[in-house]
Amino acid sequence: MTGFEITGASAADMEMIRTWADGEGWNPGDSDRFAFAVADPAGFLVGRVDGEPVACISAVRYGSAFGFIGFYIARPAVRGQGYGIRLWHAGMERLDGRLVGLDGVVDQQDNYRKSGFRPAWNNVRYEGVPRVNGSSAAAAAAGVEVVDAGSLPFGQLAAYDRRFFPASRDAFLSAWTGLPGRTALAAVREGRLEGLGVIRPCSGASRIGPLYASTPGIAAALLQRLAEHTPDGAVAVDVPDANPAATALLAGLGLAPSFEAARMYTGPAPEVEVAGMYGVTSLELG
Repeated sequence: MTGFEITGASAADMEMIRTWADGEGWNPGDSDRFAFAVADPAGFLVGRVDGEPVACISAVRYGSAFGFIGFYIARPAVRGQGYGIRLWHAGMERLDGRLVGLDGVVDQQDNYRKSGFRPAWNNVRYEGVPRVNGSSAAAAAAGVEVVDAGSLPFGQLAAYDRRFFPASRDAFLSAWTGLPGRTALAAVREGRLEGLGVIRPCSGASRIGPLYASTPGIAAALLQRLAEHTPDGAVAVDVPDANPAATALLAGLGLAPSFEAARMYTGPAPEVEVAGMYGVTSLELG
């Protein structure tokens, strides 16, 4: 491994990582990197051989006790030569002493188990053009108003997100919901936040995440309104199978499974409101 070094990712590297992830078929958001960078500026690592990038990983710190691994990619030409595992160790060392989560693709899950990760649930990507049904009208009749999430106090959004994620991530959430080209919608009933969804453009189907809701009807209302902000109506949502109501909803709207990853942790799964998670925010940063 002569000439191998690990460096922090530059802005150009972040775009390169997005391109690599797209090549793996992961369909990252076009502007995700801008929100990722503010989550933890030092959390993205690139392995280089004689200056040439050959591998990457993200090891993002949240608060003082949680971390998340993502973007673990070695270029096909160098796989099996030990570069990826060296980068893996560097990422895990950065998160030493924390509970660590990741979303593991099927062919890597055995390796993650060997590193101490245990599965909590599967995130199954449902993709397609959602059928229109009466759920939106039913939600509205129940006194739920769907509004621009940016019109609400940000503290309210951050507190709501904290119910579904094991650490605060205010800077990330602010960027994630507010980047140009995205739409963030909230469901409000009598001043209470009862749902949140964000859609973002990708090279493939537009991705929705997070999709939080107190009921399937509210989730459907948000999803259908978000789908209106796509070029062709096609969306993709990473649905935790630990919430069977979410799986039933997406299947009932005509979306079909297209991809799967296991949410895994190095210790007991953190206590979050899985019953209200209809779509996780990101497979790369949790």
